[in-house]
Amino acid sequence: MKVPSTEVQNNFGKYVKFAEANEEIIVTRKGKAVAKIVPCLPSHAAEEAAEYKTSDGWVTYEEFRELTEKSEQRFELIDGVIYFLTSPSYKHQHAIHELHGAFYNWFRGKSCTPLTSPFDVTFFKAENNICVVQPDIAVICDRENINEQGRYIGTPTLVVEVLSPSTRSKDMLKKLELYKQCGVKEYWVVDPVQDQILIYSFDELDIKDSRAFSKSARDTAKSYCFPGLHVDLQEIFISLS
Repeated sequence: MKVPSTEVQNNFGKYVKFAEANEEIIVTRKGKAVAKIVPCLPSHAAEEAAEYKTSDGWVTYEEFRELTEKSEQRFELIDGVIYFLTSPSYKHQHAIHELHGAFYNWFRGKSCTPLTSPFDVTFFKAENNICVVQPDIAVICDRENINEQGRYIGTPTLVVEVLSPSTRSKDMLKKLELYKQCGVKEYWVVDPVQDQILIYSFDELDIKDSRAFSKSARDTAKSYCFPGLHVDLQEIFISLS
């Protein structure tokens, strides 16, 4: 991100937040690069870390929008904390590919649509707490909530997150709580390491039920919200050996 020196001087704290979120800030003067603001992290830490709780505190929705509109990287915002989205593994992408294929075939011709990331989903958790996430798969049944700018401002009925080492805690704790509180009806947590899928059913902002399915048991994961929607775990999880 290139920023004029006067803008950095007037809003230094904001650009420190962006730098701490792993965004390289190039400071310019008269159109020429004169300085750089980078996080004080070893390169390997930046690659492995997912959460950037800035020293300057809460990151606002407006600051997050400015960051994402100017950056080529992908981020999420949950409870004022920026999360940097790293490149996924092959097993991660294979699971998404197979799941979306099964979802696409099942929902074809129906009123709901399964979409894959990158696709922003915005949750208005509170007046001063707007969260933005990119679920691996989001099933949208309220397409009327896509505004004129093409931004989705509704609530997916079903979301899927495929775990990776850098997002495991976020997906299993923070996103579970976010989706539960914001009206999502069903949440699939897909674990390519354990070859398991956990499915949560939410009702009245609480966990109504949950089920675990495993490849070793030759299970077929079945949806709560959409009777008849199911996936074979033998196809979702592959062995690379």
